[in-house]
Amino acid sequence: MSKAETIRSGTLGKKQLRLVRMNGRFYGLVDGVRCAEGEDADNVWLQLHENAGKTDPKYFGFDGARKRFLQFFPSGFHSSGYASQERDYKLAAKSKLDASVPLEKAASGTGYGEAVLAVFRATNMLSPFEKTRLQDVLRGGHADAFVQAAARFTMSSSKSDLLAIEQALKPHENVKWTVVTYLPYLWRPDVHMFLKPEVTKDFATRVGHPFAAQYEPRLSLGVYESLLDLTSKTERELIELAPRDRIDLQSFIWVVGDYQEGRETVYL
Repeated sequence: MSKAETIRSGTLGKKQLRLVRMNGRFYGLVDGVRCAEGEDADNVWLQLHENAGKTDPKYFGFDGARKRFLQFFPSGFHSSGYASQERDYKLAAKSKLDASVPLEKAASGTGYGEAVLAVFRATNMLSPFEKTRLQDVLRGGHADAFVQAAARFTMSSSKSDLLAIEQALKPHENVKWTVVTYLPYLWRPDVHMFLKPEVTKDFATRVGHPFAAQYEPRLSLGVYESLLDLTSKTERELIELAPRDRIDLQSFIWVVGDYQEGRETVYL
């Protein structure tokens, strides 16, 4: 029998995670206790995070997440109050963006700064602080670079376009995931997701997804890909609720992740 070799390690909260290889198989350990195994290292690492996440006191899984959402919207995404509270204003912002800043033209066009600023101001999805700094971006010399990079990233999801977004925002100290993901999410809600970090990390913790541990404020394609994986898994888990797009999925994450005891409004 060969000696166990640690090939990857990390943490999840206060828990120590290790991926070891022994006799051609991979084993995942949480604080030294084996909780995952298999023949593919990446799959075992993912399984390790999911199993470790289930031990978090905040964990209630997707069954608990659905129950939580349906407490407020008993008819799911078709509850009478759902659209007015969670969906309509996002669709209005999307319509404004599509009409004033068409995606394919924005990728190489110029002079869209004011129109994009109006779209950011059309919702409360960003903080007033972020919007104030966006005014400097979109009325300054980096406006075209930011809009073009955001449009290209929407179409490509490439590391180089994500870096270009960062370079346009950095002089204005506004390199925020909320700012970066807002336009792609509205342009292509079938593909992209808006990232509100704290509420999304909370949601990921509650359903046992590794995004909670993989998130970092620094822009990274790996973080965004983890977000998209969380989104895809959520979509699969909610198939019976028939979400129409990732606007519905983001609303689900928000309602579940913004877990405030005593929040009692119910929309039938």
